[in-house]
Amino acid sequence: MSQQYILALDQGTTSSRAIVFDHAGHIVSTAQKEFQQIYPQPGWVEHDPQEIWATQAGVAAEATTKAGLNGAAIAAIGITNQRETTIVWDRDSGRPVYNAIVWQDRRTAAFCDALKADGHEATIRAKTGLLVDSYFSATKIRWILGNVPGARALANAGRLAFGTVDSWLVWNFTRGELHVTDASNAARTMLFNIHTLQWDDDLLALFDIPRSMLPQVRPSSALYGHTQTTVFASRIPIAGIAGDQHAALFGQMCTTPGMVKNTYGTGCFMVMNTGDKPIVSRNNLLTTIAWQIGDQVQYALEGSIFIGGAVVQWLRDGLGILRHSHEVEALARSVPDSDGVYLVPAFAGLGAPHWNPHARGAMFGATRGTTAAHLARAALDSIAYQTMDVLNAMQADAGLDITQLRVDGGATGNDLLMQFQADILGLDVIRPQVTETTALGAAYLAGLAVGYWADQEELRQQWRQQACFTRAMEPAQAAQLVRGWQRAVGAAKAWADAG
Repeated sequence: MSQQYILALDQGTTSSRAIVFDHAGHIVSTAQKEFQQIYPQPGWVEHDPQEIWATQAGVAAEATTKAGLNGAAIAAIGITNQRETTIVWDRDSGRPVYNAIVWQDRRTAAFCDALKADGHEATIRAKTGLLVDSYFSATKIRWILGNVPGARALANAGRLAFGTVDSWLVWNFTRGELHVTDASNAARTMLFNIHTLQWDDDLLALFDIPRSMLPQVRPSSALYGHTQTTVFASRIPIAGIAGDQHAALFGQMCTTPGMVKNTYGTGCFMVMNTGDKPIVSRNNLLTTIAWQIGDQVQYALEGSIFIGGAVVQWLRDGLGILRHSHEVEALARSVPDSDGVYLVPAFAGLGAPHWNPHARGAMFGATRGTTAAHLARAALDSIAYQTMDVLNAMQADAGLDITQLRVDGGATGNDLLMQFQADILGLDVIRPQVTETTALGAAYLAGLAVGYWADQEELRQQWRQQACFTRAMEPAQAAQLVRGWQRAVGAAKAWADAG
């Protein structure tokens, strides 16, 4: 097996990527291509499904060629994807009937408000673990069926297929032979019962979606089939599928209950493994399926922070106090602390655990002595404080001991932020050697299914930390800073509520 490799396809919101991993879990080659973001109206976000497929197929071939390999050297393909993004296509022609409606799209928000007003939220939450929100796939499918001419009739005739991006890629790689998804992606549709592990008839009726449109739900690590396309001369096993945050949790080897990872990207996504039982959140977190391997299902709690690294982009593009995002650490380090300044970056509302869509960004504690450096420091601090809020909610929900936070994503390269995160949490913050944890998780799931790796224990032995940040701040000082943050968030929410 040492002469073979695993190809991970990481289909994201702004780009398609492919990474070849060797048996030690090291990166051999990568390729990436961005694609167009389509904004037909304010609040609407779409992608061209054909462009998603073309860019993903292209980088798959490019990464393989860059590594000097052919298809015969690829033991398996693992797929990880932007979640909730919805594609509906004609089974006969293979052509989409409409653009992909992206997870960020808000066109169905009013319908979600109506569902809540009609008292459906408790049932939906009990079955799916999700809050009622336009974020998830169900209302997007309903919109396509109701607004694309002829779509409803085709769906009723069994002609249409729905899939999240993983399903669309597998369909194309197998030339229409396979219409599948995995349990982690199914759990994000608002149509899947996470307790029975079945598409739910009551929910399908509520959203008026024919069952014939839905993919078969399979484990996250399984031999689904083989590629049939001209992308590779050989037929390569497709053997792993997981939504991006679930794949990152697996890539971080958070395989036992109480282990948590946080991905610091444009926003932040924190996910905690809660074991083989779903935990109902009392603190506005999502209950979801982490992954399924064989007949073993692992569940998770998830909290989303809307503005993470995006706050640094705002300093750069909105305020012009940075030329490049990477300059933020040096600017923030030029002062000992934020000098009492708190920035609440609720530019798109507050995510978990507050879920206040009306909140807006606010700054508190500024004086004539406040400088760009203090603002940069407050911006970085805000990422750490928001992470703390979600972690505290998870700990309260799960009742599990959290001893460390495993981190990945672009902002984890900022040592100042990582140290402040450890100071505020009072936990070890651990950055792994391989920070491409999303792709690595997809590779691991695929490799396990074909015997490339023997078991999860072998993968746990591979995981290596690159840096560990430990609290260096006095607990009393950390507690004082946290109280200031809580005052700032409370004031921001009060301002929104008074509007």
